[in-house]
Amino acid sequence: MVEVSKENREAVKVHKALGEPTRYKILLELIKDNNLCPAMLESRLESIPLSTLSHHLKQLAESGLLDSRKEGTYIYYSLNVATARKYIPYLLD
Repeated sequence: MVEVSKENREAVKVHKALGEPTRYKILLELIKDNNLCPAMLESRLESIPLSTLSHHLKQLAESGLLDSRKEGTYIYYSLNVATARKYIPYLLD
């Protein structure tokens, strides 16, 4: 049986997360403008309910593409640049 390296597993998680069009759009918004809360993203991405958006943000964060920070009652998301440079550098050009 072929052993899959940690790096390969991480790459699969990243690309699987981006395989969903909504998550891809979210990531593109965060590349343009870092540190956005879900409400800000919801206003930019029409017809995506906040509950669905939260699910997608969780998936992106679990893949390592997003960092989050809590400020009061809000959670702000930003692109994890190191992960993006490693697995999806073509999106940063």
